[in-house]
Amino acid sequence: MFNFIKVFAVALFVITISACSSVKLDDTNGVATVNAGGSMSYDPISDPKSSVYGKRVIYFELDSYSIDPKYALTISAHASYLKSSDKQKTRLIIQGNTDDRGTTEYNLALGQRRSDAVRKALMAQGVSESQIEAVSYGKEKPVNPAQTEAAYQENRRAEFVYQ
Repeated sequence: MFNFIKVFAVALFVITISACSSVKLDDTNGVATVNAGGSMSYDPISDPKSSVYGKRVIYFELDSYSIDPKYALTISAHASYLKSSDKQKTRLIIQGNTDDRGTTEYNLALGQRRSDAVRKALMAQGVSESQIEAVSYGKEKPVNPAQTEAAYQENRRAEFVYQ
């Protein structure tokens, strides 16, 4: 019986070790990509730890299209990404949005002013105009459909959508 337990323990150890060898410890979830030349390239848009990955929204005050200075680093990070030599082909759509108060016409115009403000801020940092498109959805694509001030704040935004 004692020999059986020894053999079982050794077998269990071997199985555990072999199972661990199949786990990729450096798996990056597609962050690093391999190109045809065989070298690695890094894409900060796909990296959750980068300065551009999770920061793709600029929020606005009520009836405003002025960009709060607290978003300067976000805009700068996206501008750097778009200007990088191998990313000159990357296109960005800036989607302007509003809360649902006001007329459809007013909100479409305000959403456009918001997306244009972000586009101009990126261009001021050297991003090519051909890489950026500014569009407005007005009140048509709310993130939060509730009728509360918190929901309104979430909906007053310009979003970065990469193509």
